[in-house]
Amino acid sequence: MKIMAVDLGDARTGLAVCDKLEILASPLCVIKETDFNLIIKKISNEIINNKIEEVVIGYPKNMNGSIGERAKKSELLADELKKIVPEVSIKLWDERNTTRSATIFLNQTNTRGAKRKKIIDSVAATIILESYINFKKQNLK
Repeated sequence: MKIMAVDLGDARTGLAVCDKLEILASPLCVIKETDFNLIIKKISNEIINNKIEEVVIGYPKNMNGSIGERAKKSELLADELKKIVPEVSIKLWDERNTTRSATIFLNQTNTRGAKRKKIIDSVAATIILESYINFKKQNLK
């Protein structure tokens, strides 16, 4: 199944996709947009253009598990995407610490400066997607 992950941000939103066999997750793009309605439109276009069957939206719960403003924005994104692409499964996925993991990865690969800023959101989306794929594999056993 072709799955897309979304790391929703205020200025940049990272997208990642996996292959149909759910083996390899890769960065797709970064949407540089602050207008929430345009973000929804651009994400839905990517879903349609890439023939995505399932979308996993990063759900940034607070460290104590409570739901803050960022998580509520992810819930709203999920609700809006369900209206636009009702045939696609839309899920929220706990993404605590994915940006930190992306930062560690980019440090290890010595990715700095403008290049780092350009890709960190899509790397975070890739980490979200890898986490989700691994969870699915573990629960199919």
